[in-house]
Amino acid sequence: MNESSSTERYIPMTTIESGIGKEVAHDIYSFTVQFVNICFIGSPQSEDGWVLIDAGTPKSADMIMKAATSRFGENAKPSAIVLTHGHFDHVGALIELLKVWDIPVYAHSSELPYLTGKKDYPDPDPTVDGGILAKISSMYPIEAIDLGDRVHALPDDGQIPGLPKWQWIHTPGHTEGHIALFREEDRALIAGDAFITVKQESLFNVLTQHQEIHGPPRYLTPDWQAAWESVRKLEQLKPNCAVTGHGVPVKEEWLRENLPKLVKDFDTIAIPKTGKYVN
Repeated sequence: MNESSSTERYIPMTTIESGIGKEVAHDIYSFTVQFVNICFIGSPQSEDGWVLIDAGTPKSADMIMKAATSRFGENAKPSAIVLTHGHFDHVGALIELLKVWDIPVYAHSSELPYLTGKKDYPDPDPTVDGGILAKISSMYPIEAIDLGDRVHALPDDGQIPGLPKWQWIHTPGHTEGHIALFREEDRALIAGDAFITVKQESLFNVLTQHQEIHGPPRYLTPDWQAAWESVRKLEQLKPNCAVTGHGVPVKEEWLRENLPKLVKDFDTIAIPKTGKYVN
């Protein structure tokens, strides 16, 4: 298991929500690490264990473990880590966490080359419109990390190890193997970066966490048609609540109003006017 700059390079950026957790449901806890959200799935009152969704930014392992201890008690350890995708801000603490937690990691099979050292992500696109964070995106690490045999492909049937009531849904566009997680019984959605609730290109919006429906981060999305289809797929699920990779969790009326709007107007809301990945 080799380290790389995608998990070593600290990004000096944060939000007013960093270090704050929100209980979206009794067993869904969204926790903000600098400018990205991770999720703890599992009830603190249950003995069934819990699963961590995504692994935050580089150098955030201590923050994540402290939050886990606060929610689940001393020596809290998940049964697995599930990745929505492998960008630096979703795997940043992963290698450090795996040094402490001897647990498996799961991701979509199309994401495994980026997690086993075989393939780097496409270059960020600083030419997209949207704000200063897009302009400086060339500094964001895109190098593959190598987890070796610690990472496994998610089962083809949509099941998620450790989360029997949940299913994973392939939502490519932002990355080839991007996934969302959905639970039918309460229509809970963990969307990753398929759509987000903050304009991630804008420094002011990120710092203040100004809430608005948005597509995936423009500067790191290479396939806009696939991204549009993925949002359409998620909207058809009619989620009651959603945790996104960036921005605040959203529920019910807000989702019912804004997610269909994003699907309808994705070309104007999400897709940048210019950029090297824009057709």
